[in-house]
Formats: sequence, C-alpha cells, structure tokens
Amino acid sequence: MTTTDLSFTDPELDPQLTEAQWEKLIAHATPRDVYRGDYVFRSGERDYPMVLVESGEVEVVRDALRWIGEEVVATMGPRSFAGELGLLNGQSAFLSARATGPGRVWCLARPDLRRILAQEDELGDAILHALWARRELLRRGPAALTLKFVGYEASAEFLALRRFAERLDLVHTAVPMPPDGSLSHPLHDYAPEDLPIAFVQGEPIVRATPGVIADQLGLSYEATDDDVVDLVVIGGGPAGLAASIYAASEGLSTLLLEAIAPGGQAASTSRIENFLGFPFGVSGGALIGQATLQAIKFGVRVCAPCETAALRPVGDELELTLTDGRTIRARSAIVASGAAYRRLRLERWEDFEGAGIHYAATPLELKQVTESPVVVVGGANSAGQAALYLAANGCPVHLVVRGTDLGARMSSYLVDRLIEAPRIQVHRSSNIVGLDGNGHLESVSIDTAGPVEARGLFCFIGAEPATSWVQALDRDQAGFIRTGVDVSPEALAPWEPLGRGPLPFETSVPRVFAVGDVRRGSMKRVAAAVGEGSSAVASVHQVLGVPVA
Repeated sequence: MTTTDLSFTDPELDPQLTEAQWEKLIAHATPRDVYRGDYVFRSGERDYPMVLVESGEVEVVRDALRWIGEEVVATMGPRSFAGELGLLNGQSAFLSARATGPGRVWCLARPDLRRILAQEDELGDAILHALWARRELLRRGPAALTLKFVGYEASAEFLALRRFAERLDLVHTAVPMPPDGSLSHPLHDYAPEDLPIAFVQGEPIVRATPGVIADQLGLSYEATDDDVVDLVVIGGGPAGLAASIYAASEGLSTLLLEAIAPGGQAASTSRIENFLGFPFGVSGGALIGQATLQAIKFGVRVCAPCETAALRPVGDELELTLTDGRTIRARSAIVASGAAYRRLRLERWEDFEGAGIHYAATPLELKQVTESPVVVVGGANSAGQAALYLAANGCPVHLVVRGTDLGARMSSYLVDRLIEAPRIQVHRSSNIVGLDGNGHLESVSIDTAGPVEARGLFCFIGAEPATSWVQALDRDQAGFIRTGVDVSPEALAPWEPLGRGPLPFETSVPRVFAVGDVRRGSMKRVAAAVGEGSSAVASVHQVLGVPVA
C-alpha cells in the first residue's frame, strides 16, 4: 500500500464547520460506530452517503487495480466529512473509505444532503465548494486511474470518450497511442480492433463507448415503477441547463437528458466575450461546467449520454422513450435538443472525421493540431472565435468564408481582431473543394487558393435542428419547432377541449415546450438560449398549476 494522503488541508477542500453547522448536518444523518478496517463506503456503490466523522479517522482509498496496489489519497479527521462531487451527480463511488481505528461517524444520505444544499446558503456553499474542489484535485492524482481510457490518438471513438469524460468533469486518465503503437503488455493482450479500451476500477471494457461507461458509473437513467417527474428537459445546452436550474430551484422534480454530454455547441466554443457578466470572456467549457454544477446543486438529475427517441402524450402524462427502449413518465417536457452540425459535401469527408475534421475548438482539439497549420470554415462568431483561439496557440490559420462581407454574420469586435491577427489569412468568397491525406488529414483545397497544408479542418457552417425524433410537433419547412402564437392554426385541434391556446414556448402538443436553437424564431446566441430556458419554466408552472416556490 502506498500513501499520497492529500489530507485536504486547504480550507476550501476541508471547511471548518461551526458547532451550529455540524448539528444541522448530523440532525439528518444516521450514527454508526466503526472500528479499524471497517468500510463506510466501497468503490462501486451506487447510493453511498456523505460520511461525517465525529471521532476517530477515516482514510479515503483508491482500491488496488490489476497493475498497481491500493493507495490512500486522503485522511479525514474529526469534524470533517468524506465525499466528493459524485455525491450530488449520482455517480457510483470510485474510491473507498474505511476507518483507521475506533470512532463514530454519521451517514448523510444523498436526498438529505441535497436538501441542506438548497436550504442552508452558507453551509451549502461551503460543502459545494469543497465537493467541487476535491473533484478537481482528484483529477490530478492517483484516483484518476480508477477510470482509464486507452485508444489511438486520432480515433473518433477515443475522442468521444475523452470529450464525454471532460464535459462531465469525471476523474479519469486518457492514454493516447500513436498509430503504430504496440498493445503488448505483461498483464494483457489486446488486438487493435479492441480499442478504445476503458479500464473501470482496473477491469477492461473493449470497444468502449460513452453510453457503456455511463452505465458502469451509474450516470444513466434508472427509473422506478412509480417514478413520474414534474419536468423532463431534453438537451443539455445553455437553454436546457437554464430551464433545469430554474425548474429545480423552484421546487419541480427535474430530469435532464443529454444525448452526448452537457454543453451542446456552446461547450465547443473556445471563448465567449459577449455574455453578461464576463468582461474578459469565458470559455464555453467553463461556462457549461459551472452551469452543470449549479444544476446538480439544485437536485437536477443529469443523465448523459441519454438519447430520446420519441415523445407522446398518455392521458395526463407524457411518455418519453429512449433509444435503448427505456421509458420515462413526466408531467411536462421542454425540448432543447439544439441542432446537429452541418457537414460539407465533399469526397473523403467521412474518411477524415476523427482524423483531422473537428466541429469544436477547445483544448482537447488543440492537442490534435499542436501549432500545425489548420483551416477554419464558417462566417459566424463561432468560426471567428475558433480561428483566434487556434492562432493564439501557435497555429497558422486559413479562415474560409463563403461571403464577401466578413461582418455580415460576425460581431465587429471579432472582425477587427481577425484582420489584425498575423497568423490568420482570411479567404473571402471562397469554398473548400477537396481534402487529402494518408490516414489523417494533410491538406485542404480552397477554390481561390489551391491546396494548403492543414493538420486540421475546423467546421463551423451551422447546424440542422435536431427534431427528427419529435415529428408529431408542428415544425416549419426547415424542421424548427413552432411555439406559442406561431403554432399553425391546423395544428391547434388538440387544444379545443382545453379551452386555451399554447402558452409562450409551448408547442402544438400541450405541456410540451421548446427553447433555444431548436425553436423557430430563436436568436442563436448563448444569452438568448439561457433567457428562453428560464422563461419557459414560468409557462411550465402555469400549465402544471404549481405555484413558484
């Protein structure tokens, strides 16, 4: 056994609780006497408690894995507590906690912990800061070996696992392999087609996917027979997160379903500079990370990846069917499924997806290009932000814009910076006409410039509304969902027995709402999406007859 013993000596990691705060915590907890070697929770447990140490000592342990012995990562003394962010997001325990000697602990169940976070501002903030800070610290220590990904560096499947783990802020380790990397190891023997491999608590899962890993970690949706939620939000972008936060904070039981991982297109934005309250800009990843934490704080059940396949009214309820066949019953729903990235119609496009073509420009994608020349295509803010981000990190950038006026769909502050950036060459009235490379993208052909060297092609040419799964809703010719007074007259027949028309953001199906990029007439901006998501909750309250808490 080895010992790292982080000890959580930082006050943010181990807040000093007052007598009154301690009493509030144990008032909702169950006492337990422990002795040396007694485990108070074990890795893999789905519903483990926060452990409050009254006397004695509890050590937090990363269990032994196939290739390495166990390791103590922290020690918790009297008037401290064992636990991290997984207590709130429903993740199974990935560490174990055991007593080093005789003592007494109190076990605080997850529902009671969430209630305290919602009702006790000062105490709740101290606990939430500690849980989040511990998660960030554990990501950089031996605990990260409890979830380990191994895959080829340019593999789309490996990148999907990494993006899933990063978006959900999971404690993990990713080991990228070069194309000619060997899989031989004294402890295992795998074939190239087995990649990517995920090791969960040391146990291998070959050809791993985010969905399989979510099931293993307890992050998938699991319903009980009588589980009916007040609100299901489909889509975890800014609109969906805002709706979830406002609904849960106002007393509605809320479930958030996200097909990939929270964030949507906003999470792929390297820098947002026109969002209220961030004068120095904020990355999409940071903004979404804080919003997800806020949702978890208020008790939103965040399930990802969890893709919705169908939605239909059943009596006074709605029934949602997931792609894996599971069903969810809800009293109302908000569709915030956003849009899917558009692709250029070029030969070999699919050959280079995951091997040079990207739909986001974040630190994860930046690692794939590392100061090499790249091409960015698109004429809106996301393309301009991506070009500036890549250039600032050492990449020579070709920005390809179909139109003649760079400022037609791009904010003026971005246009000015792009023109002045020495590493960025702007190609107006231009199109990409070809791709080339041997196993990985090597060059891109621009009709006005010919072939240019490119290690990566970053595509920001818009998106199609993700509405094919809700064909029962009234949509326009492009697939965007009509809401409120925009619902077509011929789609209002179901409303006659109700004696009312659709409320703001309500669709052609009663108690089903739509917000954000998926809604016809919405402004495609992060701030607008947040406003729509939060505003729609007022209509949800009205239709459910639930007063705002």
